[in-house]
Amino acid sequence: MSPERIHIHAVRHEGRTVDILIEGNRIVHLGGPLPEAGLLISGKGKVAIPGFINLHNHAAMTLLRGCGDDMPLMQWLEKRIWPIEAHLTHDDVYWGAKLACIEMIKSGTTTFVDGYHHMPATANAVRETGMRAVLSCACFDHFDHSEAETVKARIARLHAETDLAGGRIAYAVAPHAIYTVSGATLQWINDYAAANNILIQLHLAETESEVDFSLKHFGCSPVRYLHSLGVLSPRLLIAHGLYVDDEELVLLADHGVSVSHNPASNMKLASGYAFRFVEMQRAGIRVGIGTDGCSSSNNLDMIEAMKLASLLGKSWRKDPEILSATDVFAAATSQGADILGLPTGRIAEGALADIVLVDVNQPAFTPNLNFTSNLVYAANGSCVDTVICNGRILMQNRTIEGEAEVMRRVSQCAERLMAFSK
Repeated sequence: MSPERIHIHAVRHEGRTVDILIEGNRIVHLGGPLPEAGLLISGKGKVAIPGFINLHNHAAMTLLRGCGDDMPLMQWLEKRIWPIEAHLTHDDVYWGAKLACIEMIKSGTTTFVDGYHHMPATANAVRETGMRAVLSCACFDHFDHSEAETVKARIARLHAETDLAGGRIAYAVAPHAIYTVSGATLQWINDYAAANNILIQLHLAETESEVDFSLKHFGCSPVRYLHSLGVLSPRLLIAHGLYVDDEELVLLADHGVSVSHNPASNMKLASGYAFRFVEMQRAGIRVGIGTDGCSSSNNLDMIEAMKLASLLGKSWRKDPEILSATDVFAAATSQGADILGLPTGRIAEGALADIVLVDVNQPAFTPNLNFTSNLVYAANGSCVDTVICNGRILMQNRTIEGEAEVMRRVSQCAERLMAFSK
């Protein structure tokens, strides 16, 4: 449903009751009551928050949920994930991404950053579901010159062909990692991104084995290796960033690099736990939150990701004051928007109309002494009642049309793909 005007009446926002008026894809009023204007949505029993921004995802990996659980990262990739991904089709990725979009909408995410195979299929799912996304095709050259040339041609072709869905989709580039993409290709991607003003997302400093690989083959740690290549820049978003020392924090900050913290994936794959969230922020590095794909985190619930980020940060530091509910909520909303350069992540006049209504008439919010604390520590995605993205209602009363058919098609695709797992 996409009316020209949406009027959310008497909803709670930051401790007060307000009316919110949306015209087109922007918020034009946030404040006192208004006469009925446009499609009316009652805010009774609801709290309005900005839509979550999932900074690191592989959406179509919903197809592989539960595949290769309880395995180390490289065994998981080499024995289970990569053999299956070699047989993915456009239709597989389309249905897997569409399920991911539904799952994200139902848990309050309006924007996500994605890198995966068959990117046009994911773009189709985003266009149809109404979400906002930064999309890229995962790139590997395996240090082979001919593969590198194929990667470069694919990047340019997809960039030229991607339908940006009226501004809801942005194109990006996703070299997989420093152990699967050559330095020369990383430099070419950096130059291409600079010339076209697009984002680069890269898995970096995720595991101790990656650090060992970097030291063995490049003579330095992963962040220092990127610095030696000259590819650190404000266009770079690194995922994970677990193994970063003080000097590397300065390098990342000085070059404007941003980081996505993916606590569920890091813990499940036992990649590491001491993510330096506070040190990064103090150094001036922008930090957001991601779920990673469903095969390594098993769900796309950003509310759960916020809780894990906060509890993990407190636990390894033995400091209950570190990473408050307010800190991680900002990382999942406004900080993510700032990293992507989007006028969203906040409910404010002039901002993009990406709004989530949370139903507080449930046990997790009773008593509701501190809404943000309850949201982060007590609730999960099931508290989300209504989702608006870009001024369009994507879900109301937790209902999304066609959800059952999508789940049926994903199950069929997954059953076929499992035959290719080692």
